[in-house]
Amino acid sequence: MGSTKYRLLAAILLSFTLSGCLRYSFTGASIPEGVHTIFIPFFPDQSNSGLGDLSNRLNEALIDRFVNQSKLQLANSEDEADAVLDGVIASYGNRPFSISGNEQASQNEVAITVRATFQYATKEKPEWSKTFSGKFTYDPADNPIDGENEAANSALQQVANNMFNDAVSNW
Repeated sequence: MGSTKYRLLAAILLSFTLSGCLRYSFTGASIPEGVHTIFIPFFPDQSNSGLGDLSNRLNEALIDRFVNQSKLQLANSEDEADAVLDGVIASYGNRPFSISGNEQASQNEVAITVRATFQYATKEKPEWSKTFSGKFTYDPADNPIDGENEAANSALQQVANNMFNDAVSNW
C-alpha cells in the first residue's frame, strides 16, 4: 500500500515537470518560459584596481556561470536579449588580513565590490539592483603578484556565483 502512494506522488510530480511551464538547466535552476538569451556587457572597472583586465575576468566568470552552466544563449546586444545583466566594478581592495609576530602581513585579502542590475526584457523594472562582494586571502610572501591575481579571480568567481544565485532564485 505504501508503494502505491509513492507511485501516485511520483506520477503527480512527473506531470507537473512535463507540463512545460519551465525549462531545466544544468545547474538545477529552472529558467522561465520565454527566456532563452542573456546579454552580459563588460562591467566598467571604476575601482582603480590597477589590474587592467579585471573587467574581462568578471565578464568571463559571468558568461561561464550564466551561459556555460545553463541553457541560456549569449545575446550580442541588449535588444536581442530576453534578460540583461549589467553593472560596474565599484571597488577593489588588497589589504593585510592577518599580521604575523614580526608585524608583517602573513595574509592579504583581496576584496571586490560590484554593483549590478538584472532585468528581463519584458519587464519595466529590474528583478534586482544590488551590490555584490567577493573576498579571498593569499600569502603575500609566496609570489605576491600571482597570489593577488589568483585571489582576485576567486573573489570574482564568488561575485559571479552570487549574481547567478540571486537571478535563479526567482526562477
